[in-house]
Amino acid sequence: MKPSEFISKLTGRFLWLNLLAMAVVVILLVIGAAVAMDVYTHHGESIAIPDVRKHSYESSVKVLEDLGFEVVVNDTGYVKTLPPGTILEQIPQPGTHVKSGRVIYLTINALDSPTLALPDLIDNSSMREAMAKLKSMGFKLGTPQLVPGEKDWVYGILADGKSVVAGQRVSIESILIVQVGNGLRDAADSVYVSDKAPEQYDYYEGEELEVRSGNAGETDDFEVIE
Repeated sequence: MKPSEFISKLTGRFLWLNLLAMAVVVILLVIGAAVAMDVYTHHGESIAIPDVRKHSYESSVKVLEDLGFEVVVNDTGYVKTLPPGTILEQIPQPGTHVKSGRVIYLTINALDSPTLALPDLIDNSSMREAMAKLKSMGFKLGTPQLVPGEKDWVYGILADGKSVVAGQRVSIESILIVQVGNGLRDAADSVYVSDKAPEQYDYYEGEELEVRSGNAGETDDFEVIE
């Protein structure tokens, strides 16, 4: 082939048409790939998340899934005034614009009231200490109940009228009654009397009681010194 013929073919119309066609194909492929990527990633598409708080779990899931969202329950709470299963919180927040397919995390109202383990307070603390501890934990307290025993010492705890012990789980909705000593002795307790005279002393459970000596022939009067 002569050099002149080769140059003529290089500059010929057919060659340039082929090159143009190839360029068009490359451009179309690039555009097609970009469009496909946008469709796959939902580029430019956003949906406002509806507010499903205070709605039932079933209705909330239906609304969110119909919009293309995925729903996950990630926590529970407890609000006494709302029915069990009610949506308490959602993440992302209502009104946020996100792409379809986004995971929406829900917090729902628990079916039962939460319970807490009762601390070791019985025969181990004063009334003030026990009530402060229980209140700080979130328990509801009723009026303390007085029982025979050392003044203001905790002898028992009632939950909804039933005795409970340390470590037992009690609903935070239960009313706790702390049983505390009234400072008086139980009439069933024994009193041991010494026969020493004239300074007579009685011993009540290891504590010294003063006895007043009356006139001869009269019955002694006993007075407990608190």
